[in-house]
Amino acid sequence: MTNQINTPEDLNKHLVTEHYSHRMGWLRAAVLGANDGIISVVSLIVGVIAAGAEREYILLVAIAALAAGAMAMAAGEYVSVSSQSDTEQADLEIEKKSLEDNWDTEKHELALIYMERGVSKETALQVAHELMEHDALDAHLKDEIGLSEVHSANPIQAAFASAVSFITGGIIPVILVAVLPLENMGIVITISSLVLLGTLGALSAWVGGASKLKGALRVVIWGSIAMAITTWVGMIFGVAG
Repeated sequence: MTNQINTPEDLNKHLVTEHYSHRMGWLRAAVLGANDGIISVVSLIVGVIAAGAEREYILLVAIAALAAGAMAMAAGEYVSVSSQSDTEQADLEIEKKSLEDNWDTEKHELALIYMERGVSKETALQVAHELMEHDALDAHLKDEIGLSEVHSANPIQAAFASAVSFITGGIIPVILVAVLPLENMGIVITISSLVLLGTLGALSAWVGGASKLKGALRVVIWGSIAMAITTWVGMIFGVAG
């Protein structure tokens, strides 16, 4: 007997295809913060090592880079989330006012969107009517403005999460500076950091359903470039005699 699908719950029971796009919000923030922490801190460390600085100065730069980078990430995320939330809230208020003043016009506007996607005029009008009867504001936010949901993230929480992810990545090279012997420190930190970057890149690609090799190579290449440039700068302006 054919299974009947009459509700969204019935449909969910029969879905077998897994998608990954719903993971990209948290995944992007976590991986970006950790990668940034590793690349930023390690790049400065290898640059100072190449300049011939003593351990205490290398450690000072590493800790300063960790603190400054975490604060920069937090500030950037706070501003970004706040700005996005303000913009979406403004759009929401505009749409609320339009629905109050021009209900029929808004319904035809929604129907036109569906017609442009290939739905017949009669069906489009019926769909627009039923959706607006159910939740007019939600229908217009999704299909007219393109918001799947109004941004609800707390800027303080987003800033804190971003700083934590940066510190999580950046704290590892700082610890290595504190415990490794000065001889070959730069090489060990560089290699271990590139391995960690590759692992994070592969992990994020795997969680997102993409190629693990491509994800790993992407961050390793850019991390290598950053470290090579700062090493070169350190060697040019080196303090060692």
